[in-house]
Amino acid sequence: MERFKYNSAVEAFRDEEYPMLQDSVYLDHAGSTLCSKSLMDAFAKEMTSVLYGNPHSGSSPSQRSSSRIDQVRVRLLDFFKADPDQYDLVFVANATAGVKLVVEGMRSLPEGYVLAYHQACHTSVVGAREEAHESVCLDDSGVQSWLGGKSPFKPKTGGSPATLFAYSAQSHMDGRRYPLSWAKQLKHSEAQSSSRTLVLLDVASLSATSQLDLSDPRFAADFVVTSLYKIFGFPDLGVLLVRRSAESVFDRRRYFGGGTVDVVLCGDEQWHAPKSYSLHERLEDGTLPFHSIIATDMAISAHQRMFGSMDRISAHTAYLSRELCRGLHSLRHANGSPVCHIYSEIPDDATPVEAGPVVSFNLRDSRGLWIGLAEFEKLAVLRKMHIRTGGLCSPAALASALELQPWELKRNLSAGIRCGEDGDRCTNKPTGIIRASFGAMNTRSDVSRFLAFVQEFFVEQSLRIPGEVSPTLRSKPPSTPSNLQVKAITVYPIKSCSGYTIPPGVCWEVRPEGLAWDREWCLVHRGSGQALSQKRYPRMALLQPLLLFDENVLRVKYRGTTAKGQPTQVDISLSNNPSDYDVDFRQTSSRVCGENISAHSYLSEEINSFFSNSLGVPCMLARFPAGGRGASSRLSKARLQKHQRTEKAPSGQPSPFPGVPSPPDSDSEQQVQPGKILLSNESPMLMISSSSVEMLNQAITESGASAVDESVFRANVVIEAVPGQRSPPPYSEDSWRRIRIGDHGFKMLGACQRCQMVCVDQTTGERRQEPFVTLAKTRRLNGKVYFGTHMRHEQLDESAESDAVRPTIQVGDAVVVDEQEEGEGAEERENAEGGASNGA
Repeated sequence: MERFKYNSAVEAFRDEEYPMLQDSVYLDHAGSTLCSKSLMDAFAKEMTSVLYGNPHSGSSPSQRSSSRIDQVRVRLLDFFKADPDQYDLVFVANATAGVKLVVEGMRSLPEGYVLAYHQACHTSVVGAREEAHESVCLDDSGVQSWLGGKSPFKPKTGGSPATLFAYSAQSHMDGRRYPLSWAKQLKHSEAQSSSRTLVLLDVASLSATSQLDLSDPRFAADFVVTSLYKIFGFPDLGVLLVRRSAESVFDRRRYFGGGTVDVVLCGDEQWHAPKSYSLHERLEDGTLPFHSIIATDMAISAHQRMFGSMDRISAHTAYLSRELCRGLHSLRHANGSPVCHIYSEIPDDATPVEAGPVVSFNLRDSRGLWIGLAEFEKLAVLRKMHIRTGGLCSPAALASALELQPWELKRNLSAGIRCGEDGDRCTNKPTGIIRASFGAMNTRSDVSRFLAFVQEFFVEQSLRIPGEVSPTLRSKPPSTPSNLQVKAITVYPIKSCSGYTIPPGVCWEVRPEGLAWDREWCLVHRGSGQALSQKRYPRMALLQPLLLFDENVLRVKYRGTTAKGQPTQVDISLSNNPSDYDVDFRQTSSRVCGENISAHSYLSEEINSFFSNSLGVPCMLARFPAGGRGASSRLSKARLQKHQRTEKAPSGQPSPFPGVPSPPDSDSEQQVQPGKILLSNESPMLMISSSSVEMLNQAITESGASAVDESVFRANVVIEAVPGQRSPPPYSEDSWRRIRIGDHGFKMLGACQRCQMVCVDQTTGERRQEPFVTLAKTRRLNGKVYFGTHMRHEQLDESAESDAVRPTIQVGDAVVVDEQEEGEGAEERENAEGGASNGA
C-alpha cells in the first residue's frame, strides 16, 4: 500500500452519494459518520419489501431476522479478519457499551480487578477505573517500564485481583498510533504473575479509516471495541470482539436479560440457566436492534463498492491529513510568527506513517496569544466548516498536550469552564483544541477550503509600525447643546423574540433592571428546560410583540407561515397574577445564558401551544418578573474590556496591537458593582451608534454583500447625530464612560461581545453570514468580536432623581457624553492610519 495516495474517484461520486456535504466542509469525527445515499436507498428498499420480526420467535419473519444476524456477524468477523474459532462478536449500542460489558465482567471476578490505562484513552475507557480496586494512568514511558518488568501497581497484601490494561490503538485527539504488540509484550512480561492479565483495546478511531487485522500475529488483545457508524456512517451500532480464551471473564456476570437465558425460576427458588452455546447469546440482552444489524450487511457492501479496500481509504486520508498539516504549519502572520500550534505529528514521505488522519491544533494571534475556541466556532459555523473543538473526551491526553495541571483544571471548573463549553475565559492557556479528522469521502477541496478559511480570518497579513501611528490626541467633550440624540428605543418583552419599538413622543420608564417590560418573559424548552434563543431557532424573530396597555395585554403575532386553522396571535396578561402560573415550576430549574434560574411557567395550553406550533418546538412561556431572590434573580455580568482602557479602540480598520493580555472577561482594575437584570444576557441595556452601523455596512458592501439593518444588533437604544450636525466618529462609543440622555445619567459597562445571532434577519428570520463575518475581520480584539456597548441607569443627582419618580427617556432626547477615556478621543480614531490585518 502506498502511504499517501489520493483517491480521485471520491470526487466523482461525492455530490451524488453525500448531498449533505454540498457547500460545506465536514472534518469531524474521522469524517466517516455520514450516510451515503445509495446505502440509505438500499436499506429503505429492503425494509419496505421484506418482513423481519423479533429474532426471539419461531415465526418465518423472526427466523429470517435470526438468519441475517448470523450472516452479518460472520461477515463482520471477516471484515476485521478475525478467525471465528478465535473470536466471538457481540453487538452493542456503541463502543462505550462494549467497554461497560467488559467492566461488568471484570468486577464480577472473585478478586475483582486493577486497571492501568494509557493517557490517550477516551473518557469512556477512563470510566472503567471507578469499578477497579486500584487504577493508574500511564504515559508511554510508564507502559515501557511495565513491559520491562516494573509493575505500576502497589504491592498486594492479600488476594490476587485480575489486571486489566486498556489503551487506544489510535488517539482520537491527535491521531497518534500505539503498538498493537503491547498486549502480547505485556502478557509475556506478566507470564510469571500470580494474577491474570487481560487487555482491552479501543480501536474506534483506528478502524474508521484503517484495516483492523485481528489475524496479525502481533495482535493479542482480549477485548476489542469499535463503532460501526464511524466506519460506515450507518447504522448506529458498536461491536465488542472477545477472544475465546477470555470468555470466562463473563461467567459470573450477574445481570441477565430477555433472550440470554434458557430457564428462569422466580418462585420460592430463584435460579436461572444462562445460554451456553456462545458468548454473544449470553451478553446480547433483550431484543437485538435487528433492523440496524441487517443494515450493516448493506453498509459493508456499499462501503466496499464505493471505496474499495480499507488500505485504499487509509492512503487517501493520510494524503489529505498530510496536506492539511503542512498547510497549517506553513501559515505565518506578517511578523513571521506561526498561526497554528499543531499537536499532531506532521507526516513525512520518508518515514512510516505513525499517525491517523487527525490534525489537532490551536490558533495564535501575531503576539502569540491564543484565539478562543468559541470565536473560532462562530466563524466556522457561518462558513459551514464542521469541525470538532473542546476537550474531545480525551482528559489525560488533553491535559498533557496543553500542560494543564490538576489545580488548573479544577480552577477552570470553578470558573464555569466545562468539557465542551466555552473556554475563552482563560488567556494564559487554552482549555481545549481544534481537531480536523478525515474520512473516506473527504476531498482535496475540503483541505483547500479549510486552509482558505483560516487564512481569511486568523492570519494577520499586515501590521502597523508603532512609530508610524498618528500621535495620541486628547478628545474634547461635546459642547452643549449636544449634537447627538436618541434615534430609536426598543424593548424585547420575550427574550430572543422580535422587539417592540417605542413610538416617538412616548416617555419610556427606565428601571434598575433595564427598560420597562424588557426581557421579562422567555420561552423554555419542555424537554431540557433551556431558554430558547434565536441562535438555534431563528424563527423566533417572527414572533412580534405588541404592548397594549389599554387592554393590559402583551399581544404576540407570528409573522411566519402557519398551518390552516392555527391561530396567528395570542394575548398574554401583563398582570402578574399567580393563578396564571404553574406553582410547581418554581421547583424546576431552567437555564438562561448558562445559569440556573427559577421562573413562573404559564398554565394556559392556548398560550403554550401557540408558541410551540409557531416555532415547531415543544416549549412553554415563562415569566421572570423583577424583585426575585436567589435563582429568581440575576446579576449583570458586563464589564469594561481591557482594550477599552489600555489601547486605542478599533476604527473601521482594526488595531494590530490590541494591548497587553487581560484577565478573562473584564478589566480587573475597574470592577463595576453588578446590578440586577432580568433575562438579558449581560446588562440592563444595550446601546449602538448609527455611525458605527454605517461604517460596518460600508465594509460589508465593499465585500459584495448586502448591508444589514440596525435591528440585527437588537439594541435597546440607538444613538445618531442631530440632523444637520456632524456624526460622531464610528465606534467612538467604545471610549465613553458616562452619558446623559435627557436629564438622566447612564454608566457604560463595557463593549458587547457578539455571536452569530447578529446574522439572523429580524424581518424574515433567515440566517446569513453578515454582519458577523465582517465584524470578525474589523472588530475582533483579544480573540473576541465586539459591537455596541452595555449600560445601566445611574443617578447623577440624588435630589433630582427621587425614588418617587421613575426616570424616563424618549426618542429625540439629547445625548451628552459626560466622560470618556483619556487619550481615546474621536479625533484619534478618525486620524489613525495603518493597514488592516485579518483576524486582528
